[in-house]
Amino acid sequence: MSRAFWESPRHAEFRTRVREILRNAVLPHADRWEAQGHVDPEAWKTLAAQGLLSHGHHGEAFLESAILLEELGRTGYAGVRAGVGVHAYMATSYLDLFGTPAQREAYLEPARRGERLAALAITEADAGSDLSRLRTRARSREGGGLLVDGEKLYVANGSQASFFVTLVRTRDQKAAPRALTGVSLLLIDADSPGVRRTGQRMLGWRSADVCEVVFDNVAVPEDRVLGRRDHALMHIVQGLDFERLAAGLLAVGGVAHCLELLEEHIRRRRVKDTPLYGHQAVRHAFAELTADHDLVSQYGRHAAWLHSRGELDSRTATVLKLKATELAVRAAHVCLQFHGAQGCLDESTAARLYRDASAGTIAAGASELLRDLI
Repeated sequence: MSRAFWESPRHAEFRTRVREILRNAVLPHADRWEAQGHVDPEAWKTLAAQGLLSHGHHGEAFLESAILLEELGRTGYAGVRAGVGVHAYMATSYLDLFGTPAQREAYLEPARRGERLAALAITEADAGSDLSRLRTRARSREGGGLLVDGEKLYVANGSQASFFVTLVRTRDQKAAPRALTGVSLLLIDADSPGVRRTGQRMLGWRSADVCEVVFDNVAVPEDRVLGRRDHALMHIVQGLDFERLAAGLLAVGGVAHCLELLEEHIRRRRVKDTPLYGHQAVRHAFAELTADHDLVSQYGRHAAWLHSRGELDSRTATVLKLKATELAVRAAHVCLQFHGAQGCLDESTAARLYRDASAGTIAAGASELLRDLI
């Protein structure tokens, strides 16, 4: 993998250290996490103790985060990388950007120490890419605070989370039923009475702990409103740019892992005493993927640099997420094809990569929506 133009010897040393930490803290356990459907609680504290849950979301410090996100992708376990990405960057980014000092102390700091696990609860059955159909609502509670009712789907870290960063409607929907005015972000504690969580068995991302979360008359104190009440749209737009940047960088690392697996296989696997790599069609397919990965990885690192300077725009984040996740699908398909029947075994690495890659083109904005945005 070629280096970023901004990558210094210090960054290279950091990459090596992160790769070693993930090799020891994640890879020996990842298959078990896939089987049980979530990352072990102790693992979050281990990652936190190594400083991997507290890297910066902004400024020069984000360049190290970009390296970390790539290396998470290179583990080859998209469920793990999704869970860590949501916790360390996507959900907690809203606290980092819009949280009050008290909210950061109560939620963000314990999250960075691996003591409280974060989840992002936004999507609903009729409100995925189109958030104007949001139905989860909060109404005023007698004596103060809010009462929340609704259902959220596809919540990563769902069963193990300590709290949810949740998008809810807080203003009368009748006045503007399809508008995104009148929606707010709330911090909802997972152990609150009325919160129910049910695992959703997904095609891929099996260690991401994806759940349906139901809020049934859940009491939420007024001081758990995150950012401006009734004006969460501007927070979501900013948060989604960051989410797509993170998703793109994770996918870049995932493609690198897939290509390493593919290259090893086509050099080792022999057909009629000739390695697969000896066939021009195979070499050209691999070359095409490698060239595209070079382009997308450099674009991702440029996007990370823009973000570190406060200059990331929606178009750049969207292009990165679209191209990186779609390249991941293409690479996984070629990898599966060249593994033959062996690759179709449910327990094979090629099959896992193929399952996982498909989810990447849907989460944080489906490819069709992203093309419209571009």
